[in-house]
Amino acid sequence: MAEKKAKETKEEDTQKRRPTLTAEEVRLMAVRRAVRSRHPLFVRQHAHRYWRIGRWGSWRRPRGMQSKQRRHYGYRSEVVSIGYGTPAQTRGRTALGFVPVVIHHPGEMEELEPTRHLVIIGRSVGTKKRLGLEESARKKGFRIANPLARGGGGGGEE
Repeated sequence: MAEKKAKETKEEDTQKRRPTLTAEEVRLMAVRRAVRSRHPLFVRQHAHRYWRIGRWGSWRRPRGMQSKQRRHYGYRSEVVSIGYGTPAQTRGRTALGFVPVVIHHPGEMEELEPTRHLVIIGRSVGTKKRLGLEESARKKGFRIANPLARGGGGGGEE
């Protein structure tokens, strides 16, 4: 009983682990958080007019000849530009600072470091192979972004 509890605690610790970042990386992540908190919501042109366009997540650059948004009229929403960018070293990382890596078989974990990389199991991997990948990733100390088996066993459904 105590062994099972210790095993569950160790797995929870692995899932709560944070990456080891250098002082420069910590500073750049702080800069990224500050930049992201200041930039506006980039709303697509005519998103208020047509529901099918969607307000967020479907950005397209305004290209019309007489487009007020393209010409940066003050009463229109902001346009995405390079000035709102985050530091290049932090792009592609998670909010904590992990570098996400998609894996499909155990051999892909050999060159990865548990303190820097976040494991994402590929969507084409079946359940049987996925459970084996999760087990080996946990043994090596990796944090898994999309675990099927949370804790002890079984699938995701109950």
